[in-house]
Amino acid sequence: MAILITGGAGYIGSHTCVELLEAGYEVVVVDNLSNSSEVSINRVTGITKKSFAFYEMDLLDREGLDKVFTKHSIDAVIHLAGLKAVGESVRMPLSYYHTNIMSTLVLCEVMKEHNVHKLVFSSSATVYGLPEQVPIVEDSSLGATNPYGRTKLMLEQILQDLAESNERWGISILRYFNPVGAHQSGQIGENPNGIPNNLMPYISQVAVGKLAQVNVFGNDYPTIDGTGVRDYIHVVDLAKGHLRALEKQLDISGVHIYNLGTGRGYSVLEMITAFESVTGQSVPYRIVERRPGDIGLCYADTAKANMELGWFATRSIEEMCQDTWRWQRLNPNGYEGEKIHHLLTN
Repeated sequence: MAILITGGAGYIGSHTCVELLEAGYEVVVVDNLSNSSEVSINRVTGITKKSFAFYEMDLLDREGLDKVFTKHSIDAVIHLAGLKAVGESVRMPLSYYHTNIMSTLVLCEVMKEHNVHKLVFSSSATVYGLPEQVPIVEDSSLGATNPYGRTKLMLEQILQDLAESNERWGISILRYFNPVGAHQSGQIGENPNGIPNNLMPYISQVAVGKLAQVNVFGNDYPTIDGTGVRDYIHVVDLAKGHLRALEKQLDISGVHIYNLGTGRGYSVLEMITAFESVTGQSVPYRIVERRPGDIGLCYADTAKANMELGWFATRSIEEMCQDTWRWQRLNPNGYEGEKIHHLLTN
């Protein structure tokens, strides 16, 4: 069974490739490498000892995408590709709306033309906006507060309309909370361009000496220590969630929405303390002003994914820190500068 993974060279995509390959699926990856590296493709092959097709291609290239579907007998799609930085989306809203929405429309049109109707879609907890209560359940009110989140919210509605138009469509929408960690091999992990937007790679880059200190945005939230609380989930657990959603979706139709998190929140200072405790590295930080739009408390209710998918996040905060540090220590500059020994292409 062949699964197309868009954005498969990225952080979540590369880990999802590993899980699918190890589960015996044929994998086809499409990625334009705008915020990822083909080195990860090489390393996924090294981890799994399995080869797979890789196409450096933008999803807006309808003709190229059609050729991929023509060459491979695709059974389902896991759609991870897209622009993903909240702050950047505020500065570049048109780019986010055009890229994220149009690429998904092109993908769904090509899928329809090739009689492929099974889709796992990468959404985000940002669609909940400012949560009215925690833990957040899937039927909580929605209201994204930035262009990135709004593209996810719009696409969720588009996919629901698509499924209502034809009962053959089976779509799982996965609302991620905060992915962290890396594969236990230390070979693939989060590889941000420039200064990281997310907390854990920022912490690890401070620990390895690339950055001087962590900026903690606000310490006056109504939380355990005044700093923001988030639901951090190990990226391998998240990748396994895609596998379970895919397996479920192959047998059912309609749209099914799932939170993927741990169901527990950790504050920024708790994450820093845990990282220092696990690694023995010092992580200096300073308190700075809140960022506009940030919220104090956000974590998931995962009961629906637990019951319907048989999926549970099992990796602890200590494992998240250990695996992040192993990746950072083995790859202080990420994938940068590594020579590609062989390419898997069309």
